[in-house]
Amino acid sequence: MYRIGEAAELLNLKTYVLRFWETEFPQLAPLRTDHGQRLYSEEHITLLRRIKQLLHEQGMTIDGARRVLSGSAVVDQSLPERVVAVPDKAFIGLLKQELSALRRILAGHPEERS
Repeated sequence: MYRIGEAAELLNLKTYVLRFWETEFPQLAPLRTDHGQRLYSEEHITLLRRIKQLLHEQGMTIDGARRVLSGSAVVDQSLPERVVAVPDKAFIGLLKQELSALRRILAGHPEERS
């Protein structure tokens, strides 16, 4: 079992982040000592690592991460949720423009416009 300070240090997070996540993710419910000290198990640490990955590495919102953890959403592990969730025509148009610009730069003609 890890106290909140130990868990935060292990995960390279601040203790207030762990306390906040506890209010946002119902799955995260550390045990409490008689004096109210939070105690995190190995399962809690695994869950905290997953939350950190979803929020910090994949750029998800808290709501998106909550849906993934509850099993009501599936995530493309190669892209952040905010990119996967926006496959509209405007986004695709911008992406095509960027790819065309890169193609021109690589061809040695950066000033041409499509």
